[in-house]
Amino acid sequence: MSLEIPVMTAPDDAADAAAEGSRRFDPARLLGFLLPVVVFAVAVSVWEIIVRVNNIPPYILPAPSAVIATLIKDWGTLSASLLVTLRTMGIALVLATLGGSLLAVIFAQSRLIERSLYPFAVILQVTPIVSVAPLLLVYLDSGTAMLVCAFIVAFFPILSNTTLGLASTDPNLRNLFKLYGAGRWRELLLLRVPSALPYFLGGLRIGGGLALIGAVVAEIAAGSAGQGSGLAYRIVESGYRLNIPRMFAALLMISFTGIVIYAVLALLSHLLLRRWHESALDRGG
Repeated sequence: MSLEIPVMTAPDDAADAAAEGSRRFDPARLLGFLLPVVVFAVAVSVWEIIVRVNNIPPYILPAPSAVIATLIKDWGTLSASLLVTLRTMGIALVLATLGGSLLAVIFAQSRLIERSLYPFAVILQVTPIVSVAPLLLVYLDSGTAMLVCAFIVAFFPILSNTTLGLASTDPNLRNLFKLYGAGRWRELLLLRVPSALPYFLGGLRIGGGLALIGAVVAEIAAGSAGQGSGLAYRIVESGYRLNIPRMFAALLMISFTGIVIYAVLALLSHLLLRRWHESALDRGG
């Protein structure tokens, strides 16, 4: 009677590489990217057809082709205005990030300070920025007023998310740090700040979009008062002149800018979290 001993063979590297390659070029993933593009193209085509078939005048509803033509023709004016809006948004987001993060750290160190100051942050958040912008234009010059408006709307998400992250550190890990004699600041830098990073990045993604919204709202208010030079001011100016194609072109630039801002911040979040946090791990689907 012979005894057969199973022989363990090494995995085929070529087969593994082929299998991994097939996972990388998954048709379902490709379809997931292409489907929104196709749907968007169909929607734009239907818009173009409706305008042309019904002979809708451009001062009521311009065709997409007219919007693109206006964007190309007025690119110099619109791009310069876009830079003004981006400058306001960028400075406000940096200030909101620094201020919100610093205040969240202070809140994490003192519950008394948090209870004293947090209501003021809530009041700034729940007050509609549309009602605040005209008031700020009374007391500040237009540039400073627009910067303050963008800062206000971007500040609270960063503050609240970072505060939540610092307060959500695993109690067992905090007890371990205390067991080894780590001080308050050592615990903050080595444990609580890394634990709060996903929360902070989530607040930063929200704050980036809100900073753009705040800058646009403030520019619209400034444009109504005859001031400003940003992209939203061009929208107000185009509305007064019934230049609706230029209005749509400016709106297109604002929308695209918001998408780019969110994509950049989402990519930053993925790069910082992909190796250790479950929210950024590849789930294979």
